[in-house]
Amino acid sequence: MTSAPAPTVELPTAPALAPLLARGALLSPFKRPRPDAAHPRTRLVLPALRAGTARLAAYERVCGFPTGSAAGEDTLPVTYPHVLGFPLAMRLMSGPDFPLPLLGLVHTSIRITRHRATPATGTYGLTVHVDGLAPHRRGTQAAVVTEMRDGGDVVWESRSTYLARHRTTGRPAGHGQEGREPLPAVAEWRLAGDVGRRYGAASGDRNPIHLHPLTARLFGFPRAIAHGMWTVARCLAAHGTPDAVEVRADFRAPVLLPGTVTYAAEGGRFELRGGGDRVHVTGEVSPL
Repeated sequence: MTSAPAPTVELPTAPALAPLLARGALLSPFKRPRPDAAHPRTRLVLPALRAGTARLAAYERVCGFPTGSAAGEDTLPVTYPHVLGFPLAMRLMSGPDFPLPLLGLVHTSIRITRHRATPATGTYGLTVHVDGLAPHRRGTQAAVVTEMRDGGDVVWESRSTYLARHRTTGRPAGHGQEGREPLPAVAEWRLAGDVGRRYGAASGDRNPIHLHPLTARLFGFPRAIAHGMWTVARCLAAHGTPDAVEVRADFRAPVLLPGTVTYAAEGGRFELRGGGDRVHVTGEVSPL
């Protein structure tokens, strides 16, 4: 017996993020995450989306990518389609049928595949869906898949994992990086306290943990923390990426703002470290 196809909902425009954040916050206390919970099967689609030039330029500036018009670049930064698809992901994750609470949800990893150059002036179709839940040593993890199409071809796709922390019977494990030598330092970056607000304005992700020390303390952080997607974008802006590429990044520890971090890289690997060689982000860039 075959299962029914997943329903597809086509949206005329990207939904506003602020109401979705509010809805997710209100519903969070009523959710009890577990790996075997049902999850939404709906695929949300934006059939014809273009990157706004002003917002794209602001994103490039805050992340350190060369600004397109100034640098003669015509390709979207490799992380920018995540920003375009984020409102669709938020609509799914803030809904009543998504079993994990939005408040406290932690972005733990992202895998990006860009199959070819994606011109900044192009018109694309975006599809986002939840690809299932899985047990994690610290709770329950959801996978969210985003695909960007040019015509019928998938030109960019990503898989992000988000963790809802709760008590489990599993034993905590390491990240699998402990035996590796630290990568050689390339640059030291001093991060201003407004990085979260600037990235939030460019990306639309105005989660309160990233904006101000007072709102971050409500969630257990001593100061505001940088967006995980800003940290990986900043690393990739420094590293550089070919047109056809696979990127893998794991977010291992929050970056407090303001602060100082060390960008390190060798070959295709990169990492972001803090004081005492604490590792915040690890990643790898592989040409296709």
